[in-house]
Amino acid sequence: MTIQALSSLYPWTKAFHVISLIAWMSGTFYLPRLFVYHCDTARGSAESERFKVMEYRLMKQIINPAMIATWTFGIMLALTPGVINWSAGWWHVKLLCVILLAGFHGATSRWRKDFLRDANTRSQQFYRIANEVPTVLMVVIVIMVIVRP
Repeated sequence: MTIQALSSLYPWTKAFHVISLIAWMSGTFYLPRLFVYHCDTARGSAESERFKVMEYRLMKQIINPAMIATWTFGIMLALTPGVINWSAGWWHVKLLCVILLAGFHGATSRWRKDFLRDANTRSQQFYRIANEVPTVLMVVIVIMVIVRP
């Protein structure tokens, strides 16, 4: 199903999709790094409380709105006639990776709440490794969209 009226908006929809994706990815790269540093602070310390505020603002003011915008503009692109060849396989892989990225977003939200309650049980090493997940997903997504193998 496509919506013909979206054709005239295609360049703007694509531009806003890319802009919102950059904001989402930027926050998604930074939040686990904050968790790595937060692990080093004493629970209840002024430094720990500062990280809680930084993590909250990053999630609520940047990452969440950017993710919502990315999905909104992405769906609009998918509904624009001629943008996707529905018989091609690349978009299935891209969609799977975007869903996994949204799942990672949910995981970071849960981890942030653990820090908020001073209940984090994960190590710096865990967050260092987790920090690589969005990079791998982004690489696959970009290859699927640009190369369309």
